[in-house]
Amino acid sequence: MATALITGASSGIGKTFAQALAAQGKDLILVARSQGALEPLATDLSQQYGIQAWAIAQDLTEPNAAVTVADQVAAMTDGIDLLINNAGYGIHGTFAEGDRAAQLGMVQLNVLSLVDLTYQFLPGMVQRGAGAVLNIASTAAFQPMPYFAVYAATKAFVLSFSEALWVESKDAGVQVLAVCPGPTETQFFKVAQFPDGLAQRTEQNYETPEAVVQAALEALAQGKANVVTGGLVNQTMVNASRFLPRELVASGIGKIFKGV
Repeated sequence: MATALITGASSGIGKTFAQALAAQGKDLILVARSQGALEPLATDLSQQYGIQAWAIAQDLTEPNAAVTVADQVAAMTDGIDLLINNAGYGIHGTFAEGDRAAQLGMVQLNVLSLVDLTYQFLPGMVQRGAGAVLNIASTAAFQPMPYFAVYAATKAFVLSFSEALWVESKDAGVQVLAVCPGPTETQFFKVAQFPDGLAQRTEQNYETPEAVVQAALEALAQGKANVVTGGLVNQTMVNASRFLPRELVASGIGKIFKGV
């Protein structure tokens, strides 16, 4: 039976992936910081769908966290068939006035941990000639975002990294997909400390986690390198920088995201 590893699996998009894949009969390894949130989810999915589900409580911002996860996975199963790098966060505000630990933690989680987890499991997939890596990027990946600068930059990395690996891996029978959701109905914006007015405007364009997961799994089945979810609004946003001067795009986004 195929086994999927999902980071950030305790809530939001990660939890929705877990539910969707369990319904398909896949065994699951669920990774997040909170053992208290993961254990009940693993138990519920195991009982409901007759699969095996393991919980690994691990803060992926810690150094060598990916190696720690990989060592535990090796004791649980023979290999990972689907890696979903979903864990990540953003912080709204001016970079120069932001908290140093929060800014560096974003890079550690959104980039370094994602790269290392991919490094831990992609070679095995290539050797077996089968498997998939699904990386959660964002519509923020397509343009600079003042007042959300580090987050957008990390997601630009994820998009570029994933598309490059898509080329490197497809001849070996391994798929790599970057998923680029827009605003989604999760706790993301609360954690990101969006100003109330900006948060309320963002809510108008929310996608559901279920819609994001469905679009992602469909794109993976089609062998795509990336998918922008959420319809025309998100497609318009991500393509704006292709037709407008980048300075104009950055300035326009800055006026929106300043949040005053």
